[in-house]
Amino acid sequence: MRNWIAGAVIALTAMAGTAMADGHGDYPERPIMLMVSYGAGGATDFQARIVTMTAGNEDALNMPVAILNKSGAGGRVGWNWLATQAEADGYTLGAYNVPHFIAQSIEGGVDYSTDSFEPIANWGADPAVFVVAADSKFNSMSDVIAYATDNPGGLTFSGAGLFVGHHIAALQLEKAAGVELAYIPNNAGGAGAMRAVIAGEVLGGVNNLSDAFRAREAGTVKILGVFDLERNAFIDDVPTMMEQGYEIDNASVNYRGVMVPAGTPQPIIDHLAAVVPTMFENGRVASRMEAGGSPMHIMNREEVLEMWAQRQVTLEALLADL
Repeated sequence: MRNWIAGAVIALTAMAGTAMADGHGDYPERPIMLMVSYGAGGATDFQARIVTMTAGNEDALNMPVAILNKSGAGGRVGWNWLATQAEADGYTLGAYNVPHFIAQSIEGGVDYSTDSFEPIANWGADPAVFVVAADSKFNSMSDVIAYATDNPGGLTFSGAGLFVGHHIAALQLEKAAGVELAYIPNNAGGAGAMRAVIAGEVLGGVNNLSDAFRAREAGTVKILGVFDLERNAFIDDVPTMMEQGYEIDNASVNYRGVMVPAGTPQPIIDHLAAVVPTMFENGRVASRMEAGGSPMHIMNREEVLEMWAQRQVTLEALLADL
């Protein structure tokens, strides 16, 4: 009997060890927080709430995910906090935006880089678009560039911050069109930048396709061009910048996903990496994202690691050139 009990104890111990090694065990034991570096109502916040809505399901994390907005300085406030103050215990996740946080780390003045975080999974790829108010006299990018040519520095347009995808798109447009533009970063992120366009505070704006899609559906903006290699199915009537004669690639496309602070235990990373993509693939999530004009692009942890590395190289070269 003693031998049987001893054997059972050893077997149970081994099973528990295996469970922890697989990243399961008792994690998570309480609700999880997802930090978003932009304000409520913007594209990142809007999408983060959708892609995490099934987290509490038994076939997902079995715990709800709450959104914490830490906006400011084009995302720097939130990502600095995640890199330097957040607990690396699996209960504080962060939403990433690429090229944003990588470009900002290249430019300097922040406390993070790709080494500060561990990616979990990617949920979307949101191209930048050029928007104007619905009653604007501009009806094409040719109209916009003609005005900028006649009024150097006089074309005011908004974006979500400095060295985010919007700003990179703006820099590319300046170079490709050979004009001087007046890019005005908005402290309230993409939502604030869009409000500035609609209110007539600026002549135009570079924003996320998903934000612009909803605004166009509401009849408040026109979308004049897409900063991507091909047209997007959500707005297939809008030509790319290349189609309109401007040599601009997809470097500004906004990849969004989930990451954790460096130092998070590997079993937890592995568990999240296995479960989170299945949350993104949920049918309810996909339908809600489609209804909101939010393009999905699901990638697993390994694919995101490769994407981060590629974007680091691309952005270092692009920013040095610009």
